Amino acid sequence: MKKPAVEVDNVSMRFNMSQEKVDNLKEFAIKKVTGKISYKEFWALKDVSFKLQPGDHLGILGTNGAGKSTLLKTVAGVMKPTEGKVITRGKVVPMLELGAGFDKEYTGSENIFLYGAMLGYSKEFLEEKYDEIVTFSELGEFINMPIKNYSSGMRARLGFSVATIVDPEILILDEVLSVGDAKFKKKSLAKVQSMFDKGVTVLFVSHSLRQVRRICNKAIILDHGKIIKYGKIEEVALYYKQMLAINDGRDPDKVKLASVDKSIKEQRRERMQKLKADLADSNAKLEEALKEIERLKAQQQ
Repeated sequence: MKKPAVEVDNVSMRFNMSQEKVDNLKEFAIKKVTGKISYKEFWALKDVSFKLQPGDHLGILGTNGAGKSTLLKTVAGVMKPTEGKVITRGKVVPMLELGAGFDKEYTGSENIFLYGAMLGYSKEFLEEKYDEIVTFSELGEFINMPIKNYSSGMRARLGFSVATIVDPEILILDEVLSVGDAKFKKKSLAKVQSMFDKGVTVLFVSHSLRQVRRICNKAIILDHGKIIKYGKIEEVALYYKQMLAINDGRDPDKVKLASVDKSIKEQRRERMQKLKADLADSNAKLEEALKEIERLKAQQQ
């Protein structure tokens, strides 16, 4: 049996929140020395554990502040957990905050190398893929302009183009399935879809339950940093909708899941079944043709 692509083992993440207002470094140093700085512990994640096999698509659900983005950052290696461990097997591509590492004073061209380096790509690799990145981003001559003159959509397009230049084995998505205008949105969705078709392992955070159900085969629900539900997507999705209904004062027993488009895995399975059927039909026709040839040869003799 293959080893899990992702293992999250009793992961907890603690942040120290200062209870004192500090306006500058000097004031902080004085209060630190005199013992006047106090902190309040905030656990963004607490004892989170799960495993994903290669090709699994995990949806991460939860209300704002539940710890979803923090979990993605720990899996991506952006944050080191306070407790527990995360093991990933394969090339990880995090698509969290596209372009978050851009320097506004640098040009788009310079930021390709800056952002790429932050994602772990070598200079040689980025030089090799440079034209492909620029072409996909559709920025044209704007690539030589400072990022500070870009619109948010242009920055996101450049960030997406750099982040997706490699074929990942583990893809981490945080509400970035589509960026830019309608034309680029269609292209970016097709790019992500091509990654799905190659059997990539996915961790996906979205507030769109419909999108999560269409893409994922498993899901977890986070609440105040803890997993309160983990299982197959339809089971977890219904539980999540019922949870939201209770929060809104509605009757959870009346909650139903709307139909969604077929999942990625279902589409892939159907395509494989069709190909197998076509192959079997072709083999049958070939066998019949060979028999006919043998009959004709026998008649000639």
